[in-house]
Amino acid sequence: MSMKVPMTPEGQQRLQEELKRLKSVERPKNIQDIATARDHGDLSENAEFHAAKEKQGFIDMRIKDLEDKLSRAEVIDPTKLKGERIAFGARVKVSVADEKGKELEAEVKYRLVGPDEADLNQGTISVTSPLGRALIGREIGDEVRIKMPAGMRVYEILDFTFGASL
Repeated sequence: MSMKVPMTPEGQQRLQEELKRLKSVERPKNIQDIATARDHGDLSENAEFHAAKEKQGFIDMRIKDLEDKLSRAEVIDPTKLKGERIAFGARVKVSVADEKGKELEAEVKYRLVGPDEADLNQGTISVTSPLGRALIGREIGDEVRIKMPAGMRVYEILDFTFGASL
């Protein structure tokens, strides 16, 4: 039995676009590259052919991976959610301090998303990450303590919303 994985509509769209690009652009180009390399003769010493075949394997593997992720996706539109507790899709504003109470960051914003769409550089964290799991079910004003590689961190929940921005 395959387990459903939460995903935002935006995350689903990104994966669908990548899948479409791989199938309609990358794979046909790769097939042409293999045919061109094959025309160069002896395949046993044809580095171009071997590189194209290796790339074909990566493309096919990524296509299968994306199809699997999309088939298991449970698409949840956070803008349709509401409540007093943090849940999937919430945009959360926190302050960060070390274990002695020294403020490290006055305000950081995260959006809780599925594991396949998390990107810390974009301000999105997975609901399955240690911080994501700790934030789920919490309310404004709650403190969350998490042991990180750099030491204990204390996150105070300043605000959250299920809307488009915080």
